[in-house]
Amino acid sequence: MAETVRIDPAAHVALAEIARAKHVSLTEALSCAVELYRREVFLEGVASDFAALRADASAWTEEQAERSAWDATNADGLDRE
Repeated sequence: MAETVRIDPAAHVALAEIARAKHVSLTEALSCAVELYRREVFLEGVASDFAALRADASAWTEEQAERSAWDATNADGLDRE
């Protein structure tokens, strides 16, 4: 489903330059840009969540203990090389 989105002229020029450089359509260039931004926003949220977790000493200690427990399973059944 196609939608119309208004962007400022400078953004359109930049998008057109990207599309030309990558040899893709404006639609594909915009879709890729949106996906990269979506990932950035997601990772910022993850970083924020971990910062909050680290700020809670008890919760962070529990997290570290859980990681240690899972680390013991990393090589289960695998021969050392």
